[in-house]
Amino acid sequence: MTMPWWRLWSRRAAWAALVVVTTTACRVGQAPATTERGTSPANKSEAAPLVIDVAPVVERPLDVQLALPGELAPFQSVALHARITGFVSTIPVDRGSHVQAGQVVATLDAPELVAQRAEAESKMQAAQAQLASVQAKAEADRSTFERLRAASATPGVVAGNDLVIADKAAAASENQVHAARQQVEAWRQATNAIREMEAYSIVTAPFAGVVTERLVHPGALVGAAGTPAGGAPLVRLVDTRRLRLVVPVPEAYAAGVEPGASIPFSVAAHPGRLWTGRIARIAEAVDPSTRTMAVELDVLNTDGQLAPGAFCQVRWPVRRKAPSLFVPTGSVTSTTDRTFVIRVRNGTTEWVDVKTGLTSGALVEVFGDLSAGDVVARRGTDEIRPDTAVRTRESAPST
Repeated sequence: MTMPWWRLWSRRAAWAALVVVTTTACRVGQAPATTERGTSPANKSEAAPLVIDVAPVVERPLDVQLALPGELAPFQSVALHARITGFVSTIPVDRGSHVQAGQVVATLDAPELVAQRAEAESKMQAAQAQLASVQAKAEADRSTFERLRAASATPGVVAGNDLVIADKAAAASENQVHAARQQVEAWRQATNAIREMEAYSIVTAPFAGVVTERLVHPGALVGAAGTPAGGAPLVRLVDTRRLRLVVPVPEAYAAGVEPGASIPFSVAAHPGRLWTGRIARIAEAVDPSTRTMAVELDVLNTDGQLAPGAFCQVRWPVRRKAPSLFVPTGSVTSTTDRTFVIRVRNGTTEWVDVKTGLTSGALVEVFGDLSAGDVVARRGTDEIRPDTAVRTRESAPST
């Protein structure tokens, strides 16, 4: 009996599905292909050492320049005050006036001093007249004593008591003369003091410089500090021919400061131009509030282009007394708890903790358990763990 066509087709489809399932199962259970040594290609790539670029640790002197702020200050600066109480008569200078040493900057009227000087001179003259009177009396008393003493050589002519009285009178007259002379000298000193005070009515410049501020005008009442009219200065005078450049040097770089060294600097008012100053004074103490040491440079300003109070950019040289170790800047890496470089020894990595200093070109100064000639990874990363087997590859040296 012939089988229907549809049943024959179903039986053929079942056999085909069974063949597909059997073939797939055989493939799944088949062992992977192996190399000649018995390892798969994937395992062979995982066992190969990591290849990294390395660079040597170099030792050389540090010689870099830092940009530090500085401020120009006048070498000399003074506020001129009145020494006496009086009215301003004339003040021939104003802000910006250039004056020479000894030049008059203000004159004062002090009529009270004139009256005081006249009184002192009058009393001195009276004291001189008194001195002349007591000198005449002293000479007379001394002469009387001498005559009585000569007469007393003849017994019975002069009583002994009269001779003693004459001697005491002469001595008293001499004491009066001494006192009168001291009185004359006292009034002479008082007169001279008043005359010297009158000289202060002319205020002069103590040094050559520029008037930066004028605070009074003619007719103003001025006086010495502590008086009702005192306290305020007349003018302010600064010496601009020579300036002080004050540079606060950070504590870490203060050890290399050398007196006499020339330091270049620039100011914003003259872009592109450089001046030089010479280190003249060092504070020798660190300011605890800023952790800096003040260093003063002497700057000649003969052309008057620099102004006191100007802000400066100082090209400060930093040098170490001994050579420093340098590595490429990319060799240093940091995590949350350490800063390190990756040193390679005998094909194995190790982390070495370091502290960084200054940067010189493509290199950075480091301090740590390193030596010149050590090999470190050119690109530091915490992905390369310690005790990792690596192969090194030298790259172009950094400068």
